[in-house]
Order: sequence, then C-alpha cells, then structure tokens
Amino acid sequence: MDRAAPLSGTHRRLRLATAIGALLVLLGTYVVSTTERADAAPVANAIRVAEFPADCTYSHRLPDDPIIFPGLPGASHMHSFFGATVTNANTTLPDLVNSPSTCNPRVDVSSYWVPTLYRDNVPVEPAIATFYYLGEGVRSDVVANTQPFPLGLRLVAGNAKATGSNDSIARWSCLHAGHVPPSKDFVNCPSGTMLESYLDFPQCWNGRDLDSPDHKSHLAYPVNQACPSTHPVHVPKLRQVLRYPVTGDPSRIRLASGPGYTMHGDFFNAWPVAEMARRVQDCIRPVIKCGHDGRPI
Repeated sequence: MDRAAPLSGTHRRLRLATAIGALLVLLGTYVVSTTERADAAPVANAIRVAEFPADCTYSHRLPDDPIIFPGLPGASHMHSFFGATVTNANTTLPDLVNSPSTCNPRVDVSSYWVPTLYRDNVPVEPAIATFYYLGEGVRSDVVANTQPFPLGLRLVAGNAKATGSNDSIARWSCLHAGHVPPSKDFVNCPSGTMLESYLDFPQCWNGRDLDSPDHKSHLAYPVNQACPSTHPVHVPKLRQVLRYPVTGDPSRIRLASGPGYTMHGDFFNAWPVAEMARRVQDCIRPVIKCGHDGRPI
C-alpha cells in the first residue's frame, strides 16, 4: 500500500498534464484560426476596384524623348520626367532597370514623361503625379484574364500634333471644383484648387511587339468592352493623373507641345517582372483596390 500511493499521485499528475496539454492545443488552434481569419479579413472586405498605383514625383526636364527620338538629344520639345531618374535620349531598358526611382513604390523604375507645362512661360511641374494601373472599361471576364505589361514595353498615348479637341483624348479639370466642366483644353480653375490632367493609355496589346513605328499601334483601345481580335491580350489600363499648382486664366498656360489638347504621355515599362505579375494577380484580376505595396487596402 505504501508503494501504491506514489504511483496513484503520478497518475494524477499525468492526467493533469494531459488535460493541460489538450487545453493548450485547443487554445493554439483557436489562436491560429483567429489569426487566419484576421489575415483573410482585409481581402474579404476589400474595396472592389481593380487598381494599384504608383505616385512618382518630378525628376528632371530635358528636350529628349527616348521613344520618339532615340539617340537624338535635344530633338524633342521639353519633357518633364517621372520615375527613373536617368532617362534621356539614349536611355535603354538596362539603364532603367538599374536606375533609382522617384516612384512610390521604389520597385517601379519605369520612366514616364509628359510635355512640360508653362505658365507665363515659366515651367510648372505637377505637385502630384499618380499613375494608376486599372482593370476597367472591359467586361469582367476580360478583367479576370488581364496579363502583366511585358518588360520593356514602350507606349505613347495622346496626340502631340492635335490641331483641336476632335483629335485629342486629353482631359483637363479642376481638383475639388466639380462645378467647372472638364475640357480637352485648359480650364479656368478657381483659387484654392489645382489644374488636373487625365490621360488613359490603351489596354489591348497585340501580344508580340514592345513598340511600333508610330509607338501606338501595337496597342489598341477596347471595342464594346472587349479587346479587338487584332489586339487580343488585355493588360492593365494605365491612367496618368497630374495635378498642377496652377489656377486662373487659361490663356496664360501652354504645354511645350502647344495647347492643352496636345497633352500626351510616354511610358517605358521597367517594373520588375515578378512585381508586376503579383499586382496583376492580386489586385487587377480579383478586382481589389491595392495600395503602393500591391496589397489590398
């Protein structure tokens, strides 16, 4: 009997340890389950807009255009550059891949450029320059099959040689002044606002060419909410949004290319392939609004 008592106590301690272990397992399972649900919550409650942005501050000005006039410094009207800081007339893809960037996120080392805006012949740079990558303007099944921009793609949107509003896709408006009707030419923005420029790039690629003789025809705009058979690959819609600290009389404003309806934009894609692919997979295809890090907001 004296030897049985310690054994009984040992059994009790073992049963207690087993019970505590089981409780800890259950608690751990609950914590893991709760954590998983918390991680999933942002996606479940995501804003249903297919979008990821890059905010790129002004970098520099040059009368160069490595898409239209490659290898010819000074051959172009003045351009304002954003993103990759090395862009000039001789820029190639390896230059961009190895360049610092003014963009948020920094992984976007693409180069974006537009004709410089002048007020009273003094250059004015955008206070805010955002390049949105969007899935819109096409059917939902087309959005769900969006493909990343190919590395090295070069593209121009807008018409630098436009002679009037009818041959322009430019759009000008005023920030926080919705009562001012938008126009393809400059508008008179009231004090306390900013002059805005919107420009949408085409989003249907022919699936082969990184450039074309006119720097446009390798991509096309959608027709009836789908990509035409000549350009079957849907890529994100790039929307260029520039906000200038300019108000008042639009007759005092001009672009290096001419009137407001000559606004155009150039894009030389240097996003890291994996980063662009991830954002298309996680933001555009599932129709989720993502932040600069490419994660759901």
